Amino acid sequence: MQALILAGGEGTRLRPLTSTVPKPVVPLVDRPFIAFMLDWLHGHGVDDVVMSCGFMASGVRNVLGDGSGYGIRLRYVEEPTPLGTGGALKFAEPLLDERFLMLNGDVLTDLDLTAQLAQHERTGARGTLALIAVDDPSAYGLVRCADGGRVREFLEKPSPDQIDTNLVNAGAYVLERGVLELIAPGRAVSIERELFPLLVGDGLFGYTADGYWLDIGTPERYLQATFDILDGDVRSSVVDALDASRLSIGSGATIDGRVVGPAFVGPGATIAAGATVAGRCVIGRGVEIGAGAHIDRSVILDGAKIGPRSTVIESIVGPGARIGAHCRIGERVVLGEGVVLGDDNQLAAGARLFPNVSLPDGAIRF
Repeated sequence: MQALILAGGEGTRLRPLTSTVPKPVVPLVDRPFIAFMLDWLHGHGVDDVVMSCGFMASGVRNVLGDGSGYGIRLRYVEEPTPLGTGGALKFAEPLLDERFLMLNGDVLTDLDLTAQLAQHERTGARGTLALIAVDDPSAYGLVRCADGGRVREFLEKPSPDQIDTNLVNAGAYVLERGVLELIAPGRAVSIERELFPLLVGDGLFGYTADGYWLDIGTPERYLQATFDILDGDVRSSVVDALDASRLSIGSGATIDGRVVGPAFVGPGATIAAGATVAGRCVIGRGVEIGAGAHIDRSVILDGAKIGPRSTVIESIVGPGARIGAHCRIGERVVLGEGVVLGDDNQLAAGARLFPNVSLPDGAIRF
């Protein structure tokens, strides 16, 4: 089975994490984010993946290679200009089989693709959209279906009185190659707003899925995805690496302080005496946590250093960042790669510092 993954966006909502790293390969727990999708696809029999890239495409290829490490064949297409979801699909047409999966590369999920494929075959559909129930559908486009799953209507940004279903598009489609004939080449096209409405009444079905589903396009959702992976709320191999204390400690890590599970501590990391890493944390490769520091519900990426008696709460510290002594970081703060904070700084309320920003001692308190 073949899959096309749309991974061409710049990830602007996830900056500054995506300022220096392509969104598909931003680290998530112990691997590039898109690796969760590749493992999920492989588990449902997908052995051929086409990655549709745009922004920093070479960075994606350099990390993922030919896919052999994930048990798949991985190929790449690079859009010369942004073409939208439908335009990207048309651009990849020369590599696509007669039937294929198409997936939004922003999503962490464990939906049952095998069941979706089975329904697609059973109904003889031209396209089958995975639909997922959400608590608040007002922020999404609703998909209204008739009995048997046939899609009858799309409704974008519904008002409260229009909400009669909580099913929204989950960004996972089974498509027959013939639908590409409906897409004009060489221009930006939205598959959701232009192609799918053309297929209403002409072989378009919805598959109501169960399971975990999260768009990780913002720092808040990135952290939520991290927590959910560590808690085992989404099916993945990560929890298999946790010991009885729900910890994974990398080779060469030195822990003189206290680590509470669930948590990942990368190879070569150092957690000094008196430091505490509370639950639901990821400590990257070679990270240094100073004496008396406190890290809680946070991600500290590779090579970062946290100074003595500093606190990081529900925040993301980018690779190679340096935080001095007696700093307080949280909540929902994001520090980009190479940021340097001197001693006695305080950041809160969703503050973001972009890569290589440097602040002296006591420069900021909010």
